[in-house]
Amino acid sequence: MKIALAQQNYHIGNFEDNTWKIIGAIQYAKSRGADLVVFSELSICGYAPRDFLEFNDFINECYRAIDIIKEHTEDIGVIVGSPMRNPEVAGKDLFNAAWLLYEKKVHGVAKKTLLPNYDVFDEYRYFEPAYEHAVIPFKGRKIALTICEDIWNLGDNPLYRIAPMDELIKQQPDLMINISASPFDYDHDVDRIEVMRANVLKYNLPLYYCNAVGSQTEIVFDGGSVVMNAQGAVVKEMKYFEEDFAILDEDDVAKSTQAGFEPNAGAKTTTAVKARATRPAVIHDADFDKEMRVSKISDPNKIIDYLTADKNIREIHQALVLGIRDYFRKMGFTKAILGSSGGIDSAVTLAIACEALGKDNVRAILMPSQYSTGHSVSDAEQLSKALGNPYDIVPIKEVYDAFLSSLKPIFKDLPFSLAEENIQSRSRGNLLMAIANKFGYILLNTSNKSELATGYGTLYGDMAGGLSVLGDVYKMQVYALARYINRNGVIIPENIIVKPPSAELRPDQKDSDSLPEYEVLDKVLYQYIERRQGPKEIIAMGIDEALVARILKMVNNNEYKRNQFCPIIRVSCKAFGVGRRLPIVGKYLS
Repeated sequence: MKIALAQQNYHIGNFEDNTWKIIGAIQYAKSRGADLVVFSELSICGYAPRDFLEFNDFINECYRAIDIIKEHTEDIGVIVGSPMRNPEVAGKDLFNAAWLLYEKKVHGVAKKTLLPNYDVFDEYRYFEPAYEHAVIPFKGRKIALTICEDIWNLGDNPLYRIAPMDELIKQQPDLMINISASPFDYDHDVDRIEVMRANVLKYNLPLYYCNAVGSQTEIVFDGGSVVMNAQGAVVKEMKYFEEDFAILDEDDVAKSTQAGFEPNAGAKTTTAVKARATRPAVIHDADFDKEMRVSKISDPNKIIDYLTADKNIREIHQALVLGIRDYFRKMGFTKAILGSSGGIDSAVTLAIACEALGKDNVRAILMPSQYSTGHSVSDAEQLSKALGNPYDIVPIKEVYDAFLSSLKPIFKDLPFSLAEENIQSRSRGNLLMAIANKFGYILLNTSNKSELATGYGTLYGDMAGGLSVLGDVYKMQVYALARYINRNGVIIPENIIVKPPSAELRPDQKDSDSLPEYEVLDKVLYQYIERRQGPKEIIAMGIDEALVARILKMVNNNEYKRNQFCPIIRVSCKAFGVGRRLPIVGKYLS
């Protein structure tokens, strides 16, 4: 049997486009002689539809799309993901289901059992878990069909009480197929491969795994669909951060353990299926537990090295480009605007945005004040000239002075303080939003994760924006991204990279006046935010107790700011936003 995997980028609720994209892949699979074509989790409606699932009309559209797709399955099996109504009164109204369509009818359905309800996932809010598990017969083969999380319940400390494959294996299936919408973070791709390998070795079955690709607001899906043979060798690993398509013959997959095997010249495959022994051949269940969902880095001296590792920075860059591009495309916007200060954060944001949207579609606004250094404007100009994007210089002194004049009867002769600093930032925010409104731009926010964590930013000022590009990227990673952007030649001027960071809201201001050095700050933040370590554990790493207390207090006291912030492109295992839910008025460590 020839099985095709269609790794596609869907648009939530865009049923017409999603349906015709699926039909196009079905037609292509037919032309290549496929018997079965597999699509990703909730491919009909896009993942994750969230409260759209509460609208009966939305579910009707899902069923209508399935009816249209069924008409194209007269001679090919098609596995798609879609909500399915629960006929039982008790329980949730919907299942998250994988539908096998064949001969213009529903040939079989598998319902998702393990419904994640952590981090960015809230599936148990909407779906009922499956109560029964059955293989689906198709063309003489028995398919163990599962959905995403259903294959993740491995190890000595499982998150769920059952593993669906433990039930399905009793029915002697011939192969496993898993349809997934597994989000990207820079820890996750290796874990994902090893989870698949653990399933293959445990059940001694080949696995065909189809993942989603594309960005849905803050969540990026990186693709990387995989076929593994029964010995745990990767036979096919599809592209990351791009749509892709592959067809593999079951017999070829089974033979791929033979040294030097290549498919026959006449085989209708889109790629060679020679096994790649790129990772350990044996993984034991004891090596897997829930900690695989967060970083395993525990040596405090290596944390920054890990965060800025070449692999991680390369993948973060790809995710951010895709995140910007899809946000604009799916929202129907084409042009972005941002404040270009001559600093590292706005420089990296501008460079990535130009790559995502095209240099002509990203407008930089330089807004010097009387506190701006001369190199701030010249560095920002040099950057835009290197990128080729349009830019304008709009000094803020007159706007700033007008605010101070209006406020003088209230401020009287009180000394210069944070209030005057923030007026500058909010003046810039007002100017950026005015230009965005006038010309139909989306404002890209340039704040980084280190700043957001500590509250080092001005509400309605430099925290304004429609999309945060670097809000899940620590400051040390921003520097690494700048070096990566310059890998083939200087784009970001060296002075932007090496000069001490500053908000330039008062004379001779430096970030280090208000924050610890970023190399230490990011180390503490990573342990607290990503690894959920408490103060005692962080202090035990050799970091000063008073400094740890100060940093954690800043994080928790500024939850109110982050609660008002724009969507953040997620690249880590614990980003600010929908996946991190803390009370604003909590007392813990504040």
